[in-house]
Amino acid sequence: MTLDALPPAEAAGRVVDAVLADLARDHRGVIVDSPPGAGKSTLVVRATAHLAAAGERMMIVAQTNEQVDDLIERIAAKHPDIEVGRLSASGYVPSERVLAAPSVKVAQKADDVAERPVVIATAAKWATLSEGSWPWAIVDEAYQMRSDMLLRIAGRFERALFVGDPGQLDPFSTVEVERWAGLSWDPMRSAVSVLLAHNPDLPVHRLPVSWRLPASAAPVVSRAFYPFTGFRAGTGPGDRRLEFGARGMGTAHDRALDEAAASGWALYELPARHTLRTDAEAVQATADLAVRLLQRGPVAHAEGGAAPVGPGRIAVGAAHRDQVAAIRDALGPDGAGITVDTANRLQGREYDVTVVLHPLSGRRDATAFHLEAGRLCVLASRHRHACVMVARAGIPELLDAHPSTEPVRLGVPVKFPDGWEANQSVLAHLAAHRVAAGS
Repeated sequence: MTLDALPPAEAAGRVVDAVLADLARDHRGVIVDSPPGAGKSTLVVRATAHLAAAGERMMIVAQTNEQVDDLIERIAAKHPDIEVGRLSASGYVPSERVLAAPSVKVAQKADDVAERPVVIATAAKWATLSEGSWPWAIVDEAYQMRSDMLLRIAGRFERALFVGDPGQLDPFSTVEVERWAGLSWDPMRSAVSVLLAHNPDLPVHRLPVSWRLPASAAPVVSRAFYPFTGFRAGTGPGDRRLEFGARGMGTAHDRALDEAAASGWALYELPARHTLRTDAEAVQATADLAVRLLQRGPVAHAEGGAAPVGPGRIAVGAAHRDQVAAIRDALGPDGAGITVDTANRLQGREYDVTVVLHPLSGRRDATAFHLEAGRLCVLASRHRHACVMVARAGIPELLDAHPSTEPVRLGVPVKFPDGWEANQSVLAHLAAHRVAAGS
């Protein structure tokens, strides 16, 4: 029986069991691909406990301090008996959730936590170590880790579990990187892609279910960003509902929110126009939608029951930091507590409702940055209930006028889907949920 024929929980459980079984076999590495909200962090915690129970010592590698602290909180909550060492830089101030875990010891030197079965730090911190080794490593967000960073820490472990989302943002750099394109050790390729290029026989597992995305979103995201490794939602149609305590007043903002609550998606479309990056009208519309959402008293109905959607469960996403700053200013005190950030910083996080300023809104051109499939994938896959996309009309025409012109280089795998195709797929779906501004 195929995984698709099984109930979601059973299908996901079989893949996790297969991953843990491979850890006991003689593989130098095991790779796990995880779509948005598929339980990647849960798998890392379970694998940590599995290896610790077998008497193995391990190092855990994450990409940011936020990710490190998140894993520490999860491990401490699920397995308080596992002693964890948290390596950090000298300027690191432990967060409240790290301080709340009595099983965690924070240190700057590996020798100070050498006796602990689990030691966790960012990849950048691990790269500063000059000594110490572990039988096992667990690398979280492995697709967001540059291959040169993996090379710097590879001597610290013998075997490893790599877990990540292949559809999210690729590693990025602020310097020109074309000089390395096509080389087998290209530092700007992800750690997983270079690992597989040199070790094609490593087992690769794929988590088949997203527990975050609702039934209205999983097929859209899967089709646009994971065309060859699709996934499904862990919930069915009608299992989740978004309701408002206050009725709308018939404005375009209210109709967009009603459409999002009913279908899971809405496209709030402004008139076509070429604008500055911090398009004042688009910025204000994005902020107004988020504030209006709060004012209507949303309530999310899900598997665990009903709960009000407060500002902490709402996120606003944009492509650039100056757009984020402008939206924060536009929110004002009425939007206090709403998360506003770039796709890079929203990666890995989860909310009930998101409002997104489309990366291509108002642009004259479609650059590689704005066309990157991973950027739109992050912005369109943070929600458990609904996503409202804000954009100026004309993006499909912009895409048709700017087909992908990225050079084809020998030795560089072609990435599917490309941003052009992914954007067209998402916009085609949103067309059925369009609400014109001012109508």
